[in-house]
Amino acid sequence: MNTLFHAADARGHARHGWLNARHSFSFAGYQDPTRMHFGVLRVLNDDVIAPAMGFGRHPHDNMEIITIPLRGAIEHKDSTGGHGIIHAGDVQVMSAGTGVQHSEANASRSEDLNLLQLWIFPARQGLEPRYDQMHFSRDERRGSIRTIISPDKLSTDTLWINQNAWLSLAHIEPDMTLDYTLHDPQNGLYCFVISGPVNISGTELSTRDALGLSEISTNDPIWLRLPEDADHTESEVLLIEVPMG
Repeated sequence: MNTLFHAADARGHARHGWLNARHSFSFAGYQDPTRMHFGVLRVLNDDVIAPAMGFGRHPHDNMEIITIPLRGAIEHKDSTGGHGIIHAGDVQVMSAGTGVQHSEANASRSEDLNLLQLWIFPARQGLEPRYDQMHFSRDERRGSIRTIISPDKLSTDTLWINQNAWLSLAHIEPDMTLDYTLHDPQNGLYCFVISGPVNISGTELSTRDALGLSEISTNDPIWLRLPEDADHTESEVLLIEVPMG
């Protein structure tokens, strides 16, 4: 099994007054040829957006875009007439397909918004654009690995994207070990720590660290637990399973 460690403070950083952004992979003014993507995972941004501020109307095409608010709520409007607010606990998928224009802004006039946004290359291009969102309560995620996104169009339990990829939220508590099995043995797994600390298959990570695992064999178990000396009562990790080609 190949491992790739990305420390939280090694991410790209951009501050634009109203926006404080951290980039796990090359994005906008942050360019690092060694950190362009992990398989088909192209972007993982960790954004803090000031009250009532946001991104004006802008285009996307042929990209699966996933937005996960961690704190606060984001308001979006798009060229198809769609309009909604995504709260912490919600997850939104936008399949940009043939092209869509949208805007995103902090829905609050008094509180910061913190969100994760991921871009994943699609398996097929030129599909009709679409939006979808779903709420995943903290109680149903507690002490488990909860799949939130899959390739299954018919699932009523997850959102779906146009790619052979699965996203899950792992919520780890003391005295437990969570085991993860790849849905596709050819895929890799990018583990992003939302709140730490956590031990992933023998590697200890802290908040916002990440660990990429690839060329994973059946003899390479993937497990998550709190470190033995941790004084935290819980940790949360975003597990991103994607094709590596």
